[in-house]
Amino acid sequence: MVRSLWSAATGMNAQQTNVDTIANNLANVNTVGYKSQVAQFKSLLYQTLQTATTTANGEPKPTSSQVGLGVRTSSINNIFTQGAMLSSQSSSAVAIQGAGFFAIQGIGGETLYTRNGDFTWAIMGSDLMLTTADGNAVLDIQGQPILVDAAKVRTDYEAAFQRYLEEWRAQQHRNPDGSLRNPDAEEPTMADMTSMALISTQISIDAKGGINYFFGGLEFPLDMHFGLHQFANVGGLERIGNSLYRATAASGPAQNEDTTLGLVKSSIAQNYLEGSNVYVADEMVNLIVAQRAYEMNSKAITTSDEMMQTANNLKR
Repeated sequence: MVRSLWSAATGMNAQQTNVDTIANNLANVNTVGYKSQVAQFKSLLYQTLQTATTTANGEPKPTSSQVGLGVRTSSINNIFTQGAMLSSQSSSAVAIQGAGFFAIQGIGGETLYTRNGDFTWAIMGSDLMLTTADGNAVLDIQGQPILVDAAKVRTDYEAAFQRYLEEWRAQQHRNPDGSLRNPDAEEPTMADMTSMALISTQISIDAKGGINYFFGGLEFPLDMHFGLHQFANVGGLERIGNSLYRATAASGPAQNEDTTLGLVKSSIAQNYLEGSNVYVADEMVNLIVAQRAYEMNSKAITTSDEMMQTANNLKR
């Protein structure tokens, strides 16, 4: 009976952990990029009451007699299924479709990872830097902060305009005699950049994570891309809060999608956020099951207590 008391107590402790995990999932049902968790259990030691011996006729007994001593939490697994794509009005909001993670610069320069693409453009003098809501820099494929430099935008615009002008001129000389198809057309001129200021709403992000800028009627690439990373064992990542993960020996090192062969590359959707992958109906069912299991274990404790009370009353 003493065994049953302690076995049932371990069951109550395990189900309490189960309820804690479910409650955390429900609490983060609206957290961007959150991945749900599931508690797993395994049995404790077994006490042998009778070993597999032989019968009176000398024949071996097919089984032994063992009684279990309870249960404990073996692991809390992370479920990294794709969350729902939620529309956002923010031009700096991005969502990953695939197995990739954004790289974030943490405290002390440590590289952390997240699925939360609720970013913002922070003003850095005359430049713009892409950061998380906490101000941590988002990293590109080279592991450097994504920084839109005003001087580089001017240079890239000049190059893009020259390409556009050459194409425009080529399109105007399509007559067999080489004359202008439209003699009255005015040749486009470059926009005045002397007072140009960077505007975050003019920055666009393509499906491959490339960052473009719109200025002077042209949209041109800035030769920078989001750094997306995958892991050999994504379940081995360590959660450190704020929707951030840290690579561990169990997860393996981060694999850059841009430089690692054999990876199925992820895509990025601008003006979208990835919602949590928590299914409320499933969590409510799991909560009911955990509650009933907790009640049954408590009932086993009260039953054992009543049995011990009955044995004590035999003396009367």
